[in-house]
Amino acid sequence: MPSSRHGSSSQKTFLIALLIVQIACAALYLINLLSSITGIGVLSWAVHEFIELGAALGLLLGVILGAITLRRTLQRNQIVEDQLKAASGAFMDLLNERFEEWALTPAERDVALFSIKGLSIQKIAGVRDVSEGTIKAQTNAIYRKAGVSGRPQLLSLFVDELIELPQA
Repeated sequence: MPSSRHGSSSQKTFLIALLIVQIACAALYLINLLSSITGIGVLSWAVHEFIELGAALGLLLGVILGAITLRRTLQRNQIVEDQLKAASGAFMDLLNERFEEWALTPAERDVALFSIKGLSIQKIAGVRDVSEGTIKAQTNAIYRKAGVSGRPQLLSLFVDELIELPQA
């Protein structure tokens, strides 16, 4: 896969070319229009037709270049979406592996997941319809089983491991 720097440079060059073509076409149409309105620099019918033909071809080229740019952008967006889905799947796989390794109960798994998502103890208690004391006891059990002292360290375990994962 080409580097993002190369892709970015290529994309910029392509967009600049598209812009130049469109500016040239606009200039040709303006020259043609101004000469028709003012009568200054009356052009022969042949020059007039060549200007219109050049502008039409330039506009057509601009449409083609625009379509190519749009296609490339859509393809790049799809690649990024696929990578994001893969990363999300990898994160969930990692969560499940660690939860099994730590022998978390189903309730502890839910609490750990909500905690990693950033929910407060109060919100987790509300979502699970249990007391805050129960959630505090479960989070303490999770931290003990994971060998961490709190939520930031728990999250850090997963972030550190994801950063170390080899790229596919």
